[in-house]
Amino acid sequence: MFSKFATRREFLNWGKLSLLFLLNSCSNLPDKVKIALQNSFYPQSFKDTIPKDWKQEKINFENVQPQKNRNTILNSDFTLINDGWINSINFEEFEKINQYSLIENLDKRSIDFLGSFNENQRSKLFPIGVVPYTIIIKNNKELINSARTSWDFLLSKKLTGKIIFPQSPRIILSIAKKINSTNSLKKLKSQAMLFDDKNMLNWLINSDACVAIIPYSLCSKYLKIDPRLSLVFPSEGVPLMWHFLLSRSNLNNEILIKWIKSLENKSIVDKLVSQGWYLPFNSDYLQTKYKPEMSPISGPSKKCWDNSWSFSVLTSEQEFNLKNSWNESSTP
Repeated sequence: MFSKFATRREFLNWGKLSLLFLLNSCSNLPDKVKIALQNSFYPQSFKDTIPKDWKQEKINFENVQPQKNRNTILNSDFTLINDGWINSINFEEFEKINQYSLIENLDKRSIDFLGSFNENQRSKLFPIGVVPYTIIIKNNKELINSARTSWDFLLSKKLTGKIIFPQSPRIILSIAKKINSTNSLKKLKSQAMLFDDKNMLNWLINSDACVAIIPYSLCSKYLKIDPRLSLVFPSEGVPLMWHFLLSRSNLNNEILIKWIKSLENKSIVDKLVSQGWYLPFNSDYLQTKYKPEMSPISGPSKKCWDNSWSFSVLTSEQEFNLKNSWNESSTP
């Protein structure tokens, strides 16, 4: 104990020792778990599930500075990515993740989709969310019934120059294949007002556009505040956007499993689904979300889910053929 007669010098020396002890203790604390993600891809309800003591590192796959992204990923324990950017990462920089008990959480849809990847990729990708694309119709109730059954309505003359498409030839081509018409891709492209991924809802709300095709998780909040907008999921199915978790650390498996398990809490599941995010796990409660009793505002019907499609990584030949089909549909 400090003597009440301690000198000022002794008091300062004691303070220095205490400070050094505190700094040494802090230096021995484990570093925060870091998870890299592109904020704009994830609804708030999902980001809120990430443990508060984890550090969320921002990445941007659309950025022209790929090295900055890579450095952030290399310094993070986990990375979240959607299927459209799989080719942007180096799988050799990640650890196997599906060899653990996590694989037991996945439903048949997830396991089937993982089967479309090569063995190295499959062992390192953990599906953590699937988001259906949806059709948003503005101020045109007449289109809703035809849109619920088929994609053919997109070729209506009333929609010429009034459709906002995703900026993805692959998605547009996949929709064109669902349309019962010759030269459907060429006709579909002629209906476009623009192709955009970032501001499509702003364009839809503030222009003459009537229809936008957009991931459900990016538009659910607008549907609640703008009565002009109607949500439609065609029974023919919709494109699906998958989100994956990758790991660079074998040291954090326990905390990772704890987080994944926490997502199955019923209140969390309900919040995620209300914002267009579906967990591809095999629990009974989660699976009921793929069979909504109310349609369409509660999400895709079971028939729509059954007919929906996913996109695996393209081979070089497939990518070449896709570019050719897209370019040929642009010629007069």
